[in-house]
Amino acid sequence: MIHNSHSEPCTTRKPIGPLPDGSRISVVQLLATGTNGGAQESVVNTVLRMDLSRHDVRVISLSHGSTVKRLERLGVATEVIEDEENSRAAAALADRLIALKTQVVHAHMFRAEVVAVLAADLVEARTGKRPLLVSTVHSSRFRSAEDRELLEKITPRIDHLIAVSDAIVRKIVAESRDTTSISRIYNGVDLERFDKVISREAARKEIGVPASALLAVAVGRLEPEKGHPTLIEAWPLVHHNFPDAQLLIVGEGSERDRLEGLAAAHLRSEICCESVAFLGRRDDIPTILAAADVVVMPSYREAQGIAIIEALAAERPVVASNVGGIPEMITDGENGILVPSHDPAALASAIGLIFKKPEIGAQLAATGHALVHAELCIDYMLRDIEAIYALAVGGNPALVPDRHGVRAIDATN
Repeated sequence: MIHNSHSEPCTTRKPIGPLPDGSRISVVQLLATGTNGGAQESVVNTVLRMDLSRHDVRVISLSHGSTVKRLERLGVATEVIEDEENSRAAAALADRLIALKTQVVHAHMFRAEVVAVLAADLVEARTGKRPLLVSTVHSSRFRSAEDRELLEKITPRIDHLIAVSDAIVRKIVAESRDTTSISRIYNGVDLERFDKVISREAARKEIGVPASALLAVAVGRLEPEKGHPTLIEAWPLVHHNFPDAQLLIVGEGSERDRLEGLAAAHLRSEICCESVAFLGRRDDIPTILAAADVVVMPSYREAQGIAIIEALAAERPVVASNVGGIPEMITDGENGILVPSHDPAALASAIGLIFKKPEIGAQLAATGHALVHAELCIDYMLRDIEAIYALAVGGNPALVPDRHGVRAIDATN
């Protein structure tokens, strides 16, 4: 579990203010895809909370999608370059980087890294200047041998890699990508978004869940690695002991049709089919979490688990798989419950424990809520990311965390 030097709960970070010459660092956040997911959520949180007195921020996505629409609704400068051929996408991106006088390109996800490197090469060839290239590794997926060979080749042309957990640091090293600087920076959560929500009762009324029902919520992309089949297999075991229990599955993804079919098949023999609802993508996550008795993350692999820290921020107990970066967020029995992945019985037992003994859930949730405030506030994440951006204008490297999350300036204190 994480432990660092922060002693005061994080609330609101005060902007540092303009750069000495009054200019702003021009930053482009480059998304591989404009759909929904943890990487996209991180980008949204970042651009909404960055110090705009020091940064001129724009998002460019390599495809359209729900996150692009969300950013546009929020008033964030957003563009889409939609070309499936990497070299053409890179040429278009290079044109925009030059026009915007971009100093920092921050790539998110595999294709964004590839296209960003190609674009930076073009910018350098045409202008003699190369933007600072930063990439956050959001995924725990080990890619194909061909992709890994490409990543190993282009990594020295990336100035800085950000790993969202120690588990991702280990993945980067295993992929022979430790040929450039690495910082471990945990994703943070906007505390105000989760602290200023309606009551459990009001939330349930808003989303149509009976006040007396026991409610489990799973938030995440509907993709194979997120482990929803295990949750669906576990649910009849839960429902057998708690007939009024309901399960809300929140998210979009390629697996939705298959998962709905799987749910129908598993639940047909039980009188619980109507107790499971697929809600699709939602923008009211704080309200849904406020209504929950337990939040479940049954992942088969996970880089960190933004949905987990959002649940902790909402002061809800968490049951999650003991995989990837999740154990860095959850200490079993202290601020949540960890179970083996692919184990429906263990998952059902843990959910049932929270339902049966809400006082245990309340204690886990309170400890988790305190942890988020002390160590996982988005302002801490932004402090470290902005320190990396500042390197483009001669910033202090001692303010940049290393692969263990330690800043040299902290180590000297």
